[in-house]
Amino acid sequence: MTRTRVVIAPDSFKGTAGAAEVARALAAGWASVRPDDELVLLPMADGGEGTLDAFELAVPGARRMPVIVPGPDDRPVVASWLLLPDGTGVVELACTSGITLLDPLRPLDAHSAGFGTALAAALAHGVWRLYLALGGSASTDGGTGALTALGAMFLDAAGRPIRPGGGYLVDLATIDLDGLPALPPGGAVILGDVTNPLLGAGGAAAVFGPQKGADAAEIGRLDAGLARLAALLPADPQTPGAGAAGGTAFGLLAWGANLEAGSAAVGQALGVPAAVSVASVVITGEGRYDSQSAAGKVPSYLAGLAAAVGAPALLVAGGIDAGALATAPAPFAQAVALTDLAGETAAALADPLVWLEVAGARLAGSF
Repeated sequence: MTRTRVVIAPDSFKGTAGAAEVARALAAGWASVRPDDELVLLPMADGGEGTLDAFELAVPGARRMPVIVPGPDDRPVVASWLLLPDGTGVVELACTSGITLLDPLRPLDAHSAGFGTALAAALAHGVWRLYLALGGSASTDGGTGALTALGAMFLDAAGRPIRPGGGYLVDLATIDLDGLPALPPGGAVILGDVTNPLLGAGGAAAVFGPQKGADAAEIGRLDAGLARLAALLPADPQTPGAGAAGGTAFGLLAWGANLEAGSAAVGQALGVPAAVSVASVVITGEGRYDSQSAAGKVPSYLAGLAAAVGAPALLVAGGIDAGALATAPAPFAQAVALTDLAGETAAALADPLVWLEVAGARLAGSF
């Protein structure tokens, strides 16, 4: 049996298994069939949940910096940001203002103030550069919560601060950005995981509002509020990715941050392109592969890297949309859904690591 170099670089299976756990389970399954192969585990992220973990695992000397922030419903959250040895700070919205911090969901009231509080802590520490990981947001506030925590003011017609949350942006009359701090010397890079603009049918409220608990009327209110914000903030609402994290990307663009595809930026920082360039096969995955996956998420990024060097890319996901798979920009040589292996979604969710190991063995046996 020919020895093969296998790069295993999945995203987390959100809500069920972290990227490192996923990579280890896939590796265990593969090794059970092909024990002599060289396995290179590179847990990935696209700017969403798990970005801090990915950097922490990949960068020697990275340090967690604890911080207590107001969660998306104002309850205190014990969170952290990551300080890298070169002075870069990585701040993840999912762990400060993320949807998993809410029960029940609060589509109109949830805000991003905790993310801004963590950003302020990183700036106070004196970071040289910021990576701003934006996936997994609970709110649709256009980043106003985060910017308020940094020193901006969002006021109604009477000059009073509007209530936190995207549902109250319709009351916005004036904005004062004079209190915002300067960007760090190396700038700030937004790691976005979607390409949606801020407004309209493909925007933050319409596409992601339902996931955050918004009904049709609330989506209309949120989109109208974001349009009001767009009329007053100095950024382009049509910028691809401006709608990321309920429009938080748009707010950060107005601060002066630059927007990059999260998977590519994280992958470059973690050395993924170099690893794939000498790989015989690449395995990647995420919780669900669907139409949004092609918009720069981890599997599409890895498939593109693999295609560029002529290595087959293999996909493992909790569930797979056949239509999205058929139209993927870069093809997958094989694809395995845990729901198919387990026979039903409930069984796959109950024991994801078990079925990930089965998937790894299945792929190794057919390679």
